[in-house]
Amino acid sequence: MEQKIHQGRNVKRFREMLGIKQESLAFDLGNDWNQKKISMLEQKDIIEDDILDQISHALKIPVEAFQNFNEEQAVNIISNTFAEHAFTNSFNGTVNLNPIEKLVSLHEEKIALYERMLKEKDEMMARLEKLINK
Repeated sequence: MEQKIHQGRNVKRFREMLGIKQESLAFDLGNDWNQKKISMLEQKDIIEDDILDQISHALKIPVEAFQNFNEEQAVNIISNTFAEHAFTNSFNGTVNLNPIEKLVSLHEEKIALYERMLKEKDEMMARLEKLINK
């Protein structure tokens, strides 16, 4: 019996495994995206290739993982992707083979970026309020 692949649900699984909210993914995908659009996307059986490619880039997960999700294969894909990345980017001679540490590191980077963006937004709002009050 052939198992039907639900690409939207697969996107949701990976997004949740990485601890990324729909709003954050929407922000990473650009101006045309919002939380509601991500929610609708995650309900689709089949997602257009160009959109899958954008999501793949944003989540740093291969497109094939969304197209062929299998719990065991997914863990292997993630492990291999991060191990490959560690080997190709180890300029100082150290190799990080622990994908969990890499996931945590990437997640912390996203949080830091989000916090910087919030701070910039607050600063911009303060400047706008100053201009309005003049």
